[in-house]
Amino acid sequence: MEPRTTIECFDRYLEEKDISLRAVVIGATALSFLGVISRATKDCDVLDPDLPDNIKKAAEEFAARKRQEGWEIGDKWFNNGPASLRKDLSPGWINRLIPIFSGKALSLFTLGRDDLLKTKLFGYCDRFQDLEDCLALKPTKEELKDTLLWLQARDANPAWPEHVKKSLQRLAKRLGYEL
Repeated sequence: MEPRTTIECFDRYLEEKDISLRAVVIGATALSFLGVISRATKDCDVLDPDLPDNIKKAAEEFAARKRQEGWEIGDKWFNNGPASLRKDLSPGWINRLIPIFSGKALSLFTLGRDDLLKTKLFGYCDRFQDLEDCLALKPTKEELKDTLLWLQARDANPAWPEHVKKSLQRLAKRLGYEL
């Protein structure tokens, strides 16, 4: 799905249903709205708030309608998958939000750069799926160093800290510098 088109259509759908939502999104949807990437994504990751039932139902109904129009969109395209990250973010993250979409029924924000970068780097170290997004964010050497300790504390596995260090070193090398 192309994030901007999908969100604009979903905003109109929510307006028709007289439902509104203010949410914080991360992942590819946020990066797309920020102009960092221009690729499609399969979902919209809502960090906050926990989605109420009426929004979940509306998102599923929207997806079903769009599939009838030929869209490739799953029922859980609008989801709280990353909600557990809220407890890991630096204190005050909610005060650093950046508005990325303001529709008639839907207002979306994303994390400030430092917090958003941490979520993407965590995804990269955890799943290796976010490498291209991390490269597109172009973290500086200082940003990677500042994020290293935060990332190393995200998992209790004794091998995790070394894994994170090596992962960030590989990323730094791809970005043209040593860490």
